[in-house]
Parts: sequence; structure tokens; C-alpha cells
Amino acid sequence: MEDGKSTGPKAKWWSRPTPGRATRTTPDESSFPVEDAPPAAGSAGAPTAGLPVDAAQPSDGEGSVPDDSRATAVPAAAGPHAPAADATGPVPAVPAQDRTPASGTPVPEAPAVGPMTSGQPMKPLHEPDEYSTPPYGGPGPWAPAPPVQRPVPTPAHGTSVPPQYTGTNGAGTPAPLAAAPSAPAAPAPGFTPPPQQPQAQVAPAPLQPQPAQPTQWLQYDPWGAPRQPLTTNPGPPLGADTGRKKQRRGSLLVGAVLLALVAGGIGGGIGAYVERNGGLTRIELPQAGRDSGGRAPDSVAGIAASALPSVVTLHVSGTGESGTGTGFVLDKSGHILTNNHVVAPAGSSGDITVTFSGGETARGEIVGKDSGYDLAVVKVTGVSGLKPLPLGNSDNVRVGDPVVAIGAPFDLSNTVTSGIISAKDRPITAGGEKGDGSDISYVDALQTDAPINPGNSGGPLVDGKAQVIGINSAIRAADSGSSGEGGQAGSIGLGFAIPINQGKRVAEELIATGRATHPVIGVTLDMKYTGDGARVGTKGAGGNPAVTPGGPGAKAGIRPGDVITEVDGRRVHSGEELIVKIRAHRPGDRLDLGLTRGGKDLSISLTLGSATGT
Repeated sequence: MEDGKSTGPKAKWWSRPTPGRATRTTPDESSFPVEDAPPAAGSAGAPTAGLPVDAAQPSDGEGSVPDDSRATAVPAAAGPHAPAADATGPVPAVPAQDRTPASGTPVPEAPAVGPMTSGQPMKPLHEPDEYSTPPYGGPGPWAPAPPVQRPVPTPAHGTSVPPQYTGTNGAGTPAPLAAAPSAPAAPAPGFTPPPQQPQAQVAPAPLQPQPAQPTQWLQYDPWGAPRQPLTTNPGPPLGADTGRKKQRRGSLLVGAVLLALVAGGIGGGIGAYVERNGGLTRIELPQAGRDSGGRAPDSVAGIAASALPSVVTLHVSGTGESGTGTGFVLDKSGHILTNNHVVAPAGSSGDITVTFSGGETARGEIVGKDSGYDLAVVKVTGVSGLKPLPLGNSDNVRVGDPVVAIGAPFDLSNTVTSGIISAKDRPITAGGEKGDGSDISYVDALQTDAPINPGNSGGPLVDGKAQVIGINSAIRAADSGSSGEGGQAGSIGLGFAIPINQGKRVAEELIATGRATHPVIGVTLDMKYTGDGARVGTKGAGGNPAVTPGGPGAKAGIRPGDVITEVDGRRVHSGEELIVKIRAHRPGDRLDLGLTRGGKDLSISLTLGSATGT
């Protein structure tokens, strides 16, 4: 199909006209790669635009062809529009992708055969397209865009290449030239390129006069816009300094100074805070301030503060044993009341050291003791400033009253515990280590749940007025007390104290005579009786009668075998309990007894006698 293009032989080379030199033609844009260059002049193909080639000329490295009568293509000069080589030399080969003219520029093409006359006008192959329709015009909105190709060809050896034109940088200043890539290696001698496929030739159009072109040509870039200098509001030249910049620099300097001052102030404040408070990592928790230390007199703290100066710790050592206990000051003469079992290890020649709450120590001596009541009095000399502990009345105590126990449990001096009165008139017996009953104590005790432990013995049990109402003497342990620290068990909340009324009487007798008296009824009890009450025995110790002749019992009409069931209206369940009830009174007190004789209940009254204790 003919569309106005020539189908004859197509010209292979062309070039822009150069003043004073012959111009050559270039072939149309081809789709073949560089390796598929067309045959050289002299081979089967189109003539080389009138340029003779000597087939017999040897290769001298200047672009001549080898001796196989086939010209090997040599890369053309840099740029698709570079000047042609000298007329006497070979024609350089131009890669196919480098033969595309600039967008919208008419492409002149020389005649197929014959040389071009210098300065002869050239006619473009096609008429200018006023609509710029592809492929002869620029890319239209409906046509596919051509690929971006920016090849830089390598000129033939010995051919000078003018610098490329790169346009301006937008401010009227020419942009720097890009470095051209290195020339590819020439084909090896003897290499024969493949024959070119015949293509339809385009008939040459009449040449139109062209204006003189400069020696530098723009490189084709289908997507690049021509660089034009800015024409609107051009900025000041580079490096120019204006007053506005100076003013701006001054403002920045002032701002920097102000920022430095503010930062310095903040840093100084933080540093001062850290210095005053001991660092950022120091932790201080809120805490109440110190108070005057005063406490209510009836509080535990108030009671302890009042009673502690009168409480002492006793360290006793003898020939075979030693122990620790507690006592309290009775008077300013240096008399101290404690338990008999506390001073018992000292014997008749042992050593007793008394330590006061302030740490002062003094040597103590036994004034008197009584195993039946488990009480003893020790005296210290050469000590001044003693503070006696006031004595209360144990008959006024009621169950539930608050109490405070003070002592040295396990040699921990000045220990204070608190509790209540759990019970009154609790008959207990303690001691009996000798086996003959001579060391057994019978106490009509006050029971308390204030913790009492070994070492508390002999210490005061005080009420809410800081007055002594009992002497801590015994505890009930959960086990037999055979294990642990020397068989001593701890408190389980069952503590017993000798009522101070009984302790006062005994202490007075011990201080006065060194011995205490016991109230008696003049009968011998059957301690093996298991029935309810206390039964009078049939025989006394050593074959003596069970009812002492002329004694209080005999005078009241008690007979052997009678069972005593009440004392002053309170029930009695055993012989030990009858002894406890009687010893809770003074000698000379009158008692009302209830008894059973031959199944009959009887009531009698008697006056208590006196016996000397041991």
C-alpha cells in the first residue's frame, strides 16, 4: 500500500550541513539494534552516498574496512547530529537508536545515490505537520509516548566532537556539560555483520532552504521541556547580601540569647532544687511531726511510763543453778517484793543482782521468804531515788478490767504487755519439786490473758491507775514444759497472779519477822479423796489424830470423815481448793463452813488459827 512514501532503496547515512564541508545523509529511524548495523559500502545494499571504499586497503585503525571486501560499521561521533567524518575516510556507523531527530524538526535526507553539493539546500522527507501528529510531530494525547532514549554515541577514532548543548539552569546560566561515556570497543577484524532486512524507502521531498545552524545541537529528549530563563521576578544574584537578611540574622541572634537566658534560669532552678532535696532519686514519704510525748494516765503507755521506774530485774545465781525474775519496789528503804521460786536458786549463800529500769545495778539480800505463798522480799542498800510502786486493792478487781503486766521475759528487761482480768479466785497450786509437799504454794489467784512468760515471775500486775493488784507468779502451758529452753514453755494467755491483798500481808510479815504466818483450821485432810469436796482424814501425820485437839476445828465440832463442801457460801470441790480458800484469809478471821456427815448437811463456824510458814 502506497501512502506517499518511496519504496525504493533507502539512504543509510545523513548529517547536518557543515560550512565548508560536504554533508552526508543518515538513514531513517530503524528498529534494529546496534549489532544489526547495515552492510557497508560495496556490499549488497544501498550505495554509500557516493563514497568509494577501497576493499584492498589494509586496516590501519582509522576506520578502513578489512580485506574481506565488507565494511565493518564503526560507531559514529557523539550525538545524533555530529559532523560527518572526512570525505577521504570511512563513514562512521551510527546506532539505530541515535538516529532520531528532535521532536517536530523536519528531517532532511540526501538523495539515495550521489554526493551532496556543499551548501546545497535540503528538502525534508515530509511536509511539516501543523497538528504535530505522531510519528512525525510531537507525542499527541491519543498516541503512545515513545520510549525515553538518551544514547550518547562514541565518535570514530580521530574525529573531534563539539561539546553538547545542555540548555540553561533557569536563571540564564548555562548548565554544566555531562561527561560522555567511554567509547565502545571496535568490532574484531573479520567480523561480518548480519545482512540488513530490506525496508521500504521514502521518496525524497524537495529540499527547502534552511537557516544556518550552530555547531552545537540539542540532544533529543521526548519528555524534556526546553529550559528557558525565568522572566518573572528573578531573585537576587547568588551570594548577594540584603538588608533584610541582616535584619533577620539580628532577630535570630536576639532570640537565641533570650532562649539561652530562659534555659539557664530553668537549669539553675532545677539545680538548686536538687541540691536542697538531696537529688532527684531521693524518696521522702510524708511523716507526722514529733509530739510532746504525753499520754493519757489510764492508757497503756501512760501506765507503763508511770510503773516502769519502780520495776527491777533480778539475776540470781547459786551453787547449782541460776535464774532470772522480776520484782518491784515496795518502799524507799529498798525492799523489793518478788516470788520465792525466783530467789530459791541463791539458797543461803548465793548472789542476787538487782538491775533498775534506768540501768543501775545493786546487790540484793533476802529478807524473808515463804514457799506456801510463793513470796519473798529482797532488800538493796546504797541506792537513792527509789520510787515505790503504789499498791491497789485486789478485792475491787472485776472480771474484764484492763491490766498491764511488766517484767523481763527471757531476760528482756522492761517488757510491757497488756490484757484483762479473765477470772478471780482461781485456786491454783504451784511448786512441789521436792516431793514432800513442803514447797507447794496454794494461791487463790487472779487470772489474766496478759502475756506472761518465764522471767515475768515476781513482776507487778497493775490496773488502769498504775496500782499493783497482783504479783505475776504462774502460767498454764499447753504442754508439760519438758521441751524447749530448759523445759520452759511460753504463754498461751493463761497467766496467774497472787492477789496483792495476800501479798501485802505476807510482805509485811517477812519484812517484820522474816517469816510469814498461815491461817489454819487444825485438821488433816485426805488428799486422795476423789469425791466432791474436801474430806477430813481418819488419822494425822505420824499417827496423830486427824483433828488436832483444842484446835479451831475441834472447837467448831469437826469430826474425822466429815466432808467440807462450802467456805463462806462458795463451793469447794477438793482438798487443795479448801487450803487455797483458807489461806486467802488472815489468821483470826471467822469462817462459815458447810459439811456433810452421814448424808446430812451441817453448817458450822470457826475462827482461823495461825501457823508459822516455811
